[in-house]
Amino acid sequence: MVHRYFPQTEEDRKEMLSFLGVESVEELFQDIPEAVRLKRTLKVGEGLSEGELMRHMRNLAGKNTDLTQLVSFLGAGVYEHYIPSVVSHLLSRSEFYTAYTPYQPEISQGELQAMFEFQTMVCEITGMEVANSSMYDGATALAEAAMMAAGDKKRKKVIISRAVHPEAREVLTAYAHGQGIQVEEVAFEEGLTSLEDLERKMDETVAAFIVQYPNFFGAVEDLSSLGEVVHRKKGVFIVSANPVSLGLLTPPGRMGADVVVGDMQPLGIPPQFGGPHCGYFAVTSTYMRKIPGRIVGETKDEKGRRGFVLTLQAREQHIRREKATSNICSNQALNAVAAAITMAALGRKGYAELARLNFQKAHYAEHLISALPGYENPFKAPFFNEFVVKTPIPVREIQERLLRHGILAGYDLGKKYPELENHLLIAVTDLRTKEEVDRFVRLLEGLQ
Repeated sequence: MVHRYFPQTEEDRKEMLSFLGVESVEELFQDIPEAVRLKRTLKVGEGLSEGELMRHMRNLAGKNTDLTQLVSFLGAGVYEHYIPSVVSHLLSRSEFYTAYTPYQPEISQGELQAMFEFQTMVCEITGMEVANSSMYDGATALAEAAMMAAGDKKRKKVIISRAVHPEAREVLTAYAHGQGIQVEEVAFEEGLTSLEDLERKMDETVAAFIVQYPNFFGAVEDLSSLGEVVHRKKGVFIVSANPVSLGLLTPPGRMGADVVVGDMQPLGIPPQFGGPHCGYFAVTSTYMRKIPGRIVGETKDEKGRRGFVLTLQAREQHIRREKATSNICSNQALNAVAAAITMAALGRKGYAELARLNFQKAHYAEHLISALPGYENPFKAPFFNEFVVKTPIPVREIQERLLRHGILAGYDLGKKYPELENHLLIAVTDLRTKEEVDRFVRLLEGLQ
């Protein structure tokens, strides 16, 4: 019989206690004062057999409703996209699945090469010169970019567009508080960052300006104009970009971005109840030695064979803490590999086609919904695969009623933007079919 888990026998326990030189497990806790010890058993119920436990866990999992059961028009930072079947097959290989940090390059060549390819592809899609070997997620990558800029410019203020994801702005505020850095927001007008407000707030005290591309409302920002304002005051221009959109939109690196960050979730990583994700971080060569995390580089061994090493690793685990560029301790290697496999499987043509499908399907849906009585898109800016609709009834009511029909209707913008009450953010990805979009529109029409 094959055992997945090996139980501890009484003999095992005695052997371990003997090795430790104690008579009982209780002696291991003798240094803990009696006053703070728990005097009762934990309220976790009676023990279950393996079969009973598996049944219990399946019943709990069955209470979740996931995207195999629903048609989703919900985006707002986490998206359901096509994932090539090869991704899960390759990720399940033990050399990827069990790898943590490639401290020993001579036995980590596969992992290092995968990260090197990931960095290379990130540079290609963003138009930047250097990328690191991934970060926790898009929000922390954005905050790390702001902290890097503040340290480089020796300025204690960063400004960020209010059209950036609200949760990313909250993460930035948390990071900035610990560093004593002031965060100020730039207003938006008609779905786009206000150029006039940016010009008012961008001065010689500001280290960096941060914008999202496409922004939280799905609108495509004019990066060139924004970047000119930032560079005029010698600030760092940081762009947080959706990687799928870069298969169609002009890369930020070609429009003056100094730093491009974002979340790789749309490429090969399922929504999976909100995480884990994988951030990316790309810069011009100017900031190569200030980039947080690690950079995998290509080299040759003593026999002239191609190899890979950790070229730059300026983090506190490798050098003195006060000289570290960041306190980021690890990366999301497995998810970064998933993104790399997805990009490689799609290829250049497939990547562009994926982006076009998102663009075309979203515009088809927006055209139909905007034609419905009582519904309108209040923003006239160009958009990628997400758009805003002003609704004739409360968004919460729309969400609840459509959920009964197996549809996730979208994100309620009124939660984070009080001035956008009764505004619904709708995402239409490549996985949505014409039939699903048409049904969604019919149900919206029937709600009034």
